[in-house]
Amino acid sequence: MRRWLIFLAFLLGTLWTAVVRTEGTLPDYPAVVSGKTLNFPSDHGAHPDFRTEWWYVTGWIKTKAGEPLGFQITFFRSRPALDESNPSRFAPKQLLFAHAALSDPARGRLMHDQRAVRTGFGVADAAVDDTEVHIGTWSLQRDAAGIYHGRVQANEFSLDLALEPSQPVLLQGESGYSRKGPRSAQASYYYSQPQLRVSGSIVRQGNQEVVSGSAWLDHEWSSAVLAQEAVGWDWTGINLDDGGSFMAFRIRDKSGEKFWAGGTLRRADGSHESLSASQVQFLPQRHWRSPRTGTLYPVAMQVQAADLTLELAPLMDDQELDSQATTGAVYWEGAVTAKRDGQKIGQGYLELTGYFQKLDF
Repeated sequence: MRRWLIFLAFLLGTLWTAVVRTEGTLPDYPAVVSGKTLNFPSDHGAHPDFRTEWWYVTGWIKTKAGEPLGFQITFFRSRPALDESNPSRFAPKQLLFAHAALSDPARGRLMHDQRAVRTGFGVADAAVDDTEVHIGTWSLQRDAAGIYHGRVQANEFSLDLALEPSQPVLLQGESGYSRKGPRSAQASYYYSQPQLRVSGSIVRQGNQEVVSGSAWLDHEWSSAVLAQEAVGWDWTGINLDDGGSFMAFRIRDKSGEKFWAGGTLRRADGSHESLSASQVQFLPQRHWRSPRTGTLYPVAMQVQAADLTLELAPLMDDQELDSQATTGAVYWEGAVTAKRDGQKIGQGYLELTGYFQKLDF
């Protein structure tokens, strides 16, 4: 395994060198523009002309014994800045990365694994007409009934999950146009599938277990990079117990203050409102320091958005994910419980990036 990671780091370094050497022939990345109508099912699929894209599934599941677990299945697609006139079949015109994780309080730490490969040759691909992305045996696919199937065979665990939508797609921002900064070009196309019903099985320590629960899927694509002022972001997606859903994010500057923010609140009756940057606040309540990287993360967070104030508490503190062998980031991605006035009102995930080092994408 260690040799494979060393080889992978060498491969990605070689690709990065190629990027640097061909800056004069950058692809013509399309811009994200306001007013575009997202069309489904085609927009469930990949958008290979854009620079970056991800399908991000996070959720809570329980075993038959009632044991709570968190899980993550994520696929990233990247169109690198290479000369696309290169006729070689081996030219890495599209790259795919994947992360998978299981938060297990009995272990007390995050179990995770990762993959990275160029597309093609039957090894990895991302379909453009619907969600169908895979790297080897790792896959996320949406079937004709609209049910997602996530399958991962990781080093310490396996996931085989069905994720059934119970609500319509939730368009983030302005009808799917989500601002990430003060400039109009600093944006992404972004929609979510909250309140997914989860069923299936996991394997850990060689034992297969039936599980059920709820999940949240984000699909986002863009050609923009973070503003120079930004170092990372905090994001949360919460499935509310009353059937509503809540998403909020803030992008932090070098001083740790809010550079930009946004969010969406869908209420139990189906009505929803888009939250402006001025309406969203993330206030750290408690920190945890990683024993591996020394990074300090605000793992307990108060989130204020319009008239809603939530207290987010982690399922466990050690939910740090080291993806330096693939995307290059070290971040905290963890299952959290949401409380209001001391009462549980939902469950979801909290993501904390840019605390280990500044993100460059």
